[in-house]
Amino acid sequence: MKKVIALALTAVLALSLVACGGSASSAPAASAPASSAAGSVASTTAKGGKVGVCIYKFDDNFMTLYREELDKYLSDMGYDVTVVDGKNDQATQTEQVNTFITQGVDCLVVNLVQASAAPTVIEAAKAADIPVVFINREPTAEDLASYEKACYVGADARQSGTFQGEIIAETENKGDFNGNGTVDYIMIMGDPENVDAQYRTEFSIKALTDAGLKVNKLFEQRGDWDQAKGQELAATALTQYGDKIDVIFCNNDAMALGAAQAITAAGRTVGKDIYLVGVDALEEAKAMVDAGTMTGTVLNDHIGQAHTAGDCVKTFIDGGLNKDDGDQNYTVDYVKVVK
Repeated sequence: MKKVIALALTAVLALSLVACGGSASSAPAASAPASSAAGSVASTTAKGGKVGVCIYKFDDNFMTLYREELDKYLSDMGYDVTVVDGKNDQATQTEQVNTFITQGVDCLVVNLVQASAAPTVIEAAKAADIPVVFINREPTAEDLASYEKACYVGADARQSGTFQGEIIAETENKGDFNGNGTVDYIMIMGDPENVDAQYRTEFSIKALTDAGLKVNKLFEQRGDWDQAKGQELAATALTQYGDKIDVIFCNNDAMALGAAQAITAAGRTVGKDIYLVGVDALEEAKAMVDAGTMTGTVLNDHIGQAHTAGDCVKTFIDGGLNKDDGDQNYTVDYVKVVK
């Protein structure tokens, strides 16, 4: 059983989550300097220990909120934090991990570019006896079990997919705008290698079928979590299938924001002849839910996850193993966000 970190004040967060700005940090010599647009400034010296944080790419909406909160939380605890941008390139990130190890950091926090790279990161960290806290992209249980000083902090993507499906099933017409007795949908995925993309895709539709609804997949393509790609794919599907589309599912809010643009350009109206759901509860997405231009989203609690990851870092640096019950996973709940 995974450890479930209780989500405090979920109602407040779901309605008014505020992105907490923290300092982004200077990169080690091996990595490209972070741009000011990514919100990075030099890290401060602290006596608590050195923490190297590797983010898969800085220009991801959700991971920007996450890394800024994590940086702030760790810095407030007295750690010297350096955050680097992997630029969505695993070779770059692997080099950054090795640089941190050479510099003698006390703990690594790694948001993998590719989940399949976890064994490489673990092998290098284990050889140097440096703990690793993986975030957001989950290594396999076997990978984690290979190193007692490794853990994973994230959210159960099956829950987020389920909540997306339930949001549609709970609409007045149960997701069937065209009245043919079937929920005809398109699916805009993230990176198919990412377990979040896999589970959100699978469990959003499972929630509909579990509710006794018939479904029909018209279109499914990968948008790699990107807003521009989300807009392009939604526009393609809307041109191809037109009024047959009842629902557009997006694995994250960035792609849903792009899909919303395509819906408007196609002369469709969310809530009147089509539904649109995302995941993350970005501020812009929540404003659209409130305005009725997005059907719903799912809060991916970056604050709860960042603080849990920071607490794991502290436990490791203080000499603990984060393995008191044999489970190396720490899970933070999602929350539905509707108007």
